[in-house]
Amino acid sequence: MSDFTLHIDQNKDLPLGGREVHAILTVTATAAPSVPAEAAEVIIIDTSGSMSGSKIREARQAAKAAVDALREGVEFAVIAGDTSARMIYPRGRKLATANHNTRGNAKTAIGNLDANGGTSMGQWLRLAADLLESRPGAIKHALLMTDGQNNEGDEAFARALKHCEGRFVCDSLGVGADWVPAELRKVSEALLGTFDYVRDQKDLAAFFTRITEASMGKTLAELALRVWIPKDATLKFVKQVSPTLLDLTGKRVAVNPLTGDYPTGSWGEEEREYHLCVEVPPSGLDQEIRAAWIKLVRPDTGDVLASGNVLAHWTDDLAASTRINKKVAHYTGQAELHELIQEGLSARAAGDTATATARLAKAKQLADSSGREDTARLLDKVVEVDPGTGTARLRTRVDKADEIELDTGSTRTSQLRQEG
Repeated sequence: MSDFTLHIDQNKDLPLGGREVHAILTVTATAAPSVPAEAAEVIIIDTSGSMSGSKIREARQAAKAAVDALREGVEFAVIAGDTSARMIYPRGRKLATANHNTRGNAKTAIGNLDANGGTSMGQWLRLAADLLESRPGAIKHALLMTDGQNNEGDEAFARALKHCEGRFVCDSLGVGADWVPAELRKVSEALLGTFDYVRDQKDLAAFFTRITEASMGKTLAELALRVWIPKDATLKFVKQVSPTLLDLTGKRVAVNPLTGDYPTGSWGEEEREYHLCVEVPPSGLDQEIRAAWIKLVRPDTGDVLASGNVLAHWTDDLAASTRINKKVAHYTGQAELHELIQEGLSARAAGDTATATARLAKAKQLADSSGREDTARLLDKVVEVDPGTGTARLRTRVDKADEIELDTGSTRTSQLRQEG
C-alpha cells in the first residue's frame, strides 16, 4: 500500500467575465511497508524477419534479463510476435508463477527464438490481454519491443488497442531506425504506458531490466482521478504532464453527470503531475466558487486516497488576475514544445520546408529557455539557428536515429526548476 498526497498549484483569480481556470495537480505516492502486491507480467518480443542477426540475439538476452527481474511469485508469460502472436513460455494460453525453475525454463525457451514473418502488434497485445484477464485483482503489465513497422491496417490496430484499453498497462520500446514512433505512441496513449527508443541494441537488456523492475515496484493498480465540476461548467482537458505527456481527456468514465473518472494506471513510489483546465460560468466581483473537486480514488472500491479543490475567484485587480502560476506556465510550455516538434517533423516529412523550419526553430528556442538541454541538442541536429541573426534553416542530412530520438523524447518533460 502507498500513502498519497495531492497538491494543487493555480492562480484562482480571474478578471470579471473570465471563465477559464487552470491548475497543476501534483500527486505523490510514498511507499509504506506492505506485503508485495499481486502482479502479472507479459513480455512481448518482436521476432519478425527484420529482427534477424544481432537484433534477435540481443532481444533474447533482453528477454532473459526481464525474466530474471521478475519478483518471486509473480505470474508471467513470454510472447513471440510476428504475423501472429505465439506463446513461448509457458506452453498453452496461461501464465506461469515465477520461481527458480520457471525462470530457468522460460530462459531456455527464449534462447530458441528465431526471426521470420511480419509485424502484427495488435494481435500480440490481444494475446497479452487474454492472458492477463485471468488475474483480475493483480497489477497487470506488459512490455513490448519492436524494431519494425506494423503491418496491420490502421482500423485493425485501432480495434485491438480499444480491446486492450483498461485491461493492463503497456510500456513499449522501439529499437533500430525502421520503426515508427507514431505507432508506439498509440500504444502508450491507449494503455497508459511509456514508450522509449533504444538507439543501441546492446542497451536493450538494460532497458528491459529497468522497466521490469519498475513494474515490480508498483503497489496499487487502477487508480483514477475523480473530477467533479459545477453545473454548466466544461472540463476542457485533463492531461498528465510529468514525467511524460499523456492526454486523459477522452478516457472519462462517467460517475454521474457532473463527475468523471480519468484512469491513471498502476502506482508505486513516485510523483506525477497533471494539468487540468475547466471553463466555468462567470460570476460577480469577489465571488469565489469551487471550479473542480479532485479525488484520487480506487474505482473498484470507491476509496478516496487524496483530495483537493480547484477554485475560481473574480476580481477587478488587474495584477492579480493576469498573474500566471509558474507551474501552469511551465507545463503549458512543455506541451507546446512537444506540439512544435511533432508539427515540425510532420511538415519535414511532407516536404513543407517553411513550416518545418519555423516550428523546429521555435522548439529550439523553447527548449533552450526551459532547460531541456537534451532536446535542444537533438534539435541542433535537425535545424540550424544562427545565434546572431536568429535565422533558421533545416539541415539537409539528418541521421534517422537522431530524428526518431527527437520524436520519441518529445513526450518527456522536465519539472519546474526550484528557485534559490
